Amino acid sequence: VRGARGKADRRGFYLALGLVAVAGVGGISWAMQRTREAARPIEVPAAAAITPGTARPEGYVMGSASAPVEIVEYADFECPSCQQFALIQEPDVRTRLVNTGQARYRFYDFQVTQAHRNSPAASLAAACAADQGKFWEMHDQLFRGQNDWNSQVTSEPKALFAGYAQAVGADVGRWTQCYDARTHLPRLAQHQQEAQRAQVPGTPTFVIGNQMLRANATFDAIKALVDSVAKTRGAAAAPAAPLAGQTPVQVAR
Repeated sequence: VRGARGKADRRGFYLALGLVAVAGVGGISWAMQRTREAARPIEVPAAAAITPGTARPEGYVMGSASAPVEIVEYADFECPSCQQFALIQEPDVRTRLVNTGQARYRFYDFQVTQAHRNSPAASLAAACAADQGKFWEMHDQLFRGQNDWNSQVTSEPKALFAGYAQAVGADVGRWTQCYDARTHLPRLAQHQQEAQRAQVPGTPTFVIGNQMLRANATFDAIKALVDSVAKTRGAAAAPAAPLAGQTPVQVAR
């Protein structure tokens, strides 16, 4: 009897041990799957076909709505040339053109290469910050920290992005919920579509009036185009000079 009971006890022990082992393997597999999912790059949905009458997405705008000229930038947050412009040239554009009311600035994020695997994640981080009125602050943090989060150094940039969200004063819990839900992927696809509509060849690209500037754009080049467009529009809007002896007509306001 004792022998049978001992055998039963051992069978029970080994069965329990086997169940623990299976559960452990299952837990490890689940954890590994979660890790693979976390490391998987965020992908932007394919942009819809452009159809006549499709409304243009707003992008992200800085400056006065009444500014006479608009500067449009198409940029990739992981693009080194975009980083260089953002850190070196753009501060002058903001201070000397946008803040003085000479131009407003519109930004579209545009991923143009598969090499920039973390770029969609960065755009998503910026879009979630924009929900809290912090787009431009996050824009600046992303470009300043590009060397820390680009796809050459990490496959999981979320923790860094969350740190940026905290640094700019966003509600990190709300930001995280937006980021994890991939809430703004459709918006990113719309921005891709807008870049395609404008036939943007690469990043950064700037459009001012009907002129396009490429990656080597400088403040002086942008300022010259802004002045040229403003002058052309001012001349077109100015009333014709009266003939000799003719009194100009005053329009009531």
